[in-house]
Amino acid sequence: MQTQNYLNGQWVGGGEPIDVVNPATGESIAKVASVSREQVRKALDDSQAAFEGWRSLPAKARADYLLAIADNLNKRSDEVARLMTMENGKPLGQSKGEVAGSVDHLRWFAEECRRAYGRIIPNQVAGKRHLVIKSPVGVVGAIAPWNFPLILSVRKVAPAMAAGCPTILKPASQTPLCNIAFAECVHDAKLPKGVFQLINGSASMIGDELLKNPICKKITFTGSTEVGKKLIQGAAHDVKKLSLELGGHAPVIVFDDADLDRAVRGVLDAKFRNTGQSCIAANRIYVQAGIYDRFVAAFVEKTKALKTGNGLEDEQDVGPVVNEKGLQFALDQIKDAKKRGAKVLAGGKRQGNKGFFLEPTVLGEVPDDACCMIEETFAPVAPIVKFRTEDEAIKKANNSPFGLSAYAFTTNLDRMFRVAEKLEAGTIGINDGVPSTSNAPFGGMKQSGWGRELGSEGLESFLETKHVSIGVVE
Repeated sequence: MQTQNYLNGQWVGGGEPIDVVNPATGESIAKVASVSREQVRKALDDSQAAFEGWRSLPAKARADYLLAIADNLNKRSDEVARLMTMENGKPLGQSKGEVAGSVDHLRWFAEECRRAYGRIIPNQVAGKRHLVIKSPVGVVGAIAPWNFPLILSVRKVAPAMAAGCPTILKPASQTPLCNIAFAECVHDAKLPKGVFQLINGSASMIGDELLKNPICKKITFTGSTEVGKKLIQGAAHDVKKLSLELGGHAPVIVFDDADLDRAVRGVLDAKFRNTGQSCIAANRIYVQAGIYDRFVAAFVEKTKALKTGNGLEDEQDVGPVVNEKGLQFALDQIKDAKKRGAKVLAGGKRQGNKGFFLEPTVLGEVPDDACCMIEETFAPVAPIVKFRTEDEAIKKANNSPFGLSAYAFTTNLDRMFRVAEKLEAGTIGINDGVPSTSNAPFGGMKQSGWGRELGSEGLESFLETKHVSIGVVE
């Protein structure tokens, strides 16, 4: 496969190669060409040149291109999933699910781009007419993370292109291979030159050029809150548009009246899917006193039964953490929790001496001041805390600067609505550990971000709204 950048319809080499490492083995599996700043500027120029032709295409024609890309990706799903597992580490079954979700995103926005509706507003002055019309914002820079390397790229690229915006994608340096395969799918769909481009290289350099170059009208980013704040500062100079999906620290509340089996399964999914390396992963698990002992016993039993290993081997449940730094951060959080009085109920140690594996870990009796209760944990570490009243649980759950997602398990219908209304998060799963879907909005509150992806809101975020007032012509 290609290991170059996709620029204006061609595969182009670059400067210093980027080493791609398999986190299950610690070994290099590929070297990918990086771009220079001049190449980024040229990519922006080419995107701008493609803008007028792309925005002028009927929505149905843009939709057909997206559907062709989706079909190409679907045909290569096994190959792309294997690449993803090799560079990211997640179990192969989860990689296949991510490819399928990416295909669904493309198909959703292929349909949704036909529905970028405006409206006619009743006039208040005789003879006037008021129209609301939508137009694409312009060239978009998309910056994607490594934890869901393909689907979080596609949920930026697909709506931007559907709206009529040429898009330049910068994937994470740890996981460029599945995105290069995606670029091949775009190329094979014969998309007009400059409408989609792929650049690999220095995040700081590329981000700085996207911020300072007036051709780039919007940046859409998924990553840490720390980097998101830097983008906000940089965007202030030209008041550049931003969509930001930032850090999370998702609480889970398990009430006494919850279906125990369903709650255990749901929290396992919310915590250990993608090796816990998810912005919407369960980070703080609050369990009501009446069900606490039974829940912990069942959850620990299920956690100990999880299979951890190389995602390409057998049917693994949990893969490696992405790198040595991430592994050490998780081990430090476990050490801190133990120091403050928490009990290790399962796991707690590095697994093996090859790759970056951590035993799926459950911590009990975790105090509120433990680092894992304050800082986002990007690893398979599950801290569990007992609570007594609903108000106490809501207060603890909302006691965070983050508000990306939250979860609750209960069979009480009134409580479902009360909790959903009170929890401060953009996505809330009620008896559901995997709530994201193509046709519903996704995004955060508080320091977890600006704007929404997916759903009809995902298309709207790449459109400008214009009011056209037509006066009386005598």
